[in-house]
Parts: sequence; structure tokens; C-alpha cells
Amino acid sequence: MPREYHRWFSHQLGRDMELVTHGHAGPVMLVFPTSMGAFFEYEDRGMVAALGDKLALGLMRIACVSTVDSESFYANGIPPRARIDRYLAYERYLLQDVVPFLTHTTGQAPLGVTGCSFGAYHALAMALRHPDVFTSCVTMGGAYDITRFLDGYYDTDAYLLCPPHFLPGLADPWFLDRINRNKFVFITGESDICRADNEQIAALFAQKGIPHSLHIWSHGSEHDWPEWRKMAQAYLP
Repeated sequence: MPREYHRWFSHQLGRDMELVTHGHAGPVMLVFPTSMGAFFEYEDRGMVAALGDKLALGLMRIACVSTVDSESFYANGIPPRARIDRYLAYERYLLQDVVPFLTHTTGQAPLGVTGCSFGAYHALAMALRHPDVFTSCVTMGGAYDITRFLDGYYDTDAYLLCPPHFLPGLADPWFLDRINRNKFVFITGESDICRADNEQIAALFAQKGIPHSLHIWSHGSEHDWPEWRKMAQAYLP
């Protein structure tokens, strides 16, 4: 199964960034790691192996990126506004570096996004903020409200980075038309600590009439990698 490592300097972030791709054909899913995770996490945690058959058959490809969580939302040593600015720089890195690279090297556009836990936040935020770029979104065990990382600080950017906040008021036809055509799948476990977050976001989607599906796994399914491996096998791409 082809595996390719890539590293380049990001002018948006002012430092080197890395990603790794797996697979040789099929639609591309951009994979976000969990909190403060790196590009190799998906492989280390057995997610790539769980998707091995689909990757080998050319049913999908995945591109695993690192985040700047430790420099943005988890950076308690800097002001909340600076955390937001760093995340917005990360978003520009994805849009200006990663997306063009993947569309050029794979010939695939648009892309899908996926992630587990806080990686699910990144996936959903990108899919809602850029529905012309990311047309499918599959999240596992996600939590989507980032205001808990901002120490009470709140402004327009904080609002627009928080799906549970901006989604109820979203009325722009350009966004809604594209979002309504895209694929959204929320998966969680009955004992997942983030189950309520997924039920809440699914309810907001339902209120807006946005097509989506919510899957709550039974048998004590929890917020952990063994469950996410099974979910990935079932729902990706």
C-alpha cells in the first residue's frame, strides 16, 4: 500500500509542516489527529491498518496532517485572541498549501475530511466554513464548542469558529446551498464522553434541514481508539 511522506515550510505558519498520504486511488479524505496530535498518529493508532483493505483496493486515499493545537486552542500561555489568530493561520495553511498539494498530486477535488475527538472539531469546522472545498465530513467522538478554550473571550471570529454557535443563525444561500449538497456523518458511542455534543450538533443540523446522519454505537461503546477503528471501517469514506 503506497505511503508517502511530505514536509515543507509553511509561510502561513512560519515553520515546517508535515503530512503523510496512504493509498493509490479513490476519493481523498483529509485526516485530522486528536488533541495536539501529529500526522503519524492515525498510523500509530492502527487506523491506517483498519482501513487497509479499502486503501489497497483503491476505494479511498487518506492524507494525515498535523495540527497546531498546542500553539492555538491549547496554548494557555498566550491571550485568547492570539490563539484564534494562530488557528486562522492554520486554516490558511490548509487552504493554501495542503489542499492545492493534494488536488495536484491526486487529481481529486473536492476533498473529504475526518477526525476523532478534537480532530472531529477540525473536520466539521473546515467542512462548514469551506463547503466548496470539503464536500464530505465524517466525525467520530467529536466535541465542537471551542469557547471552553478561550477563557471567556468572545468575538466574531470565535463565533464563526464554533459550529454550535454560528450554525443556528447561518442564512447565507451560498453556504447553505453547498452544505445541503454535502455529506455529514456523526458517529459516537453510547458511553462516549462526547455523546451529548454529537446529539446537539445533529439536532442543530435537523433544525436547519441539513441532510446528515447520526450513529450512536451500543454495547458500551466509549471514547477510544478501538471503537474509532471499527467506526472508520464502517463509515469511511
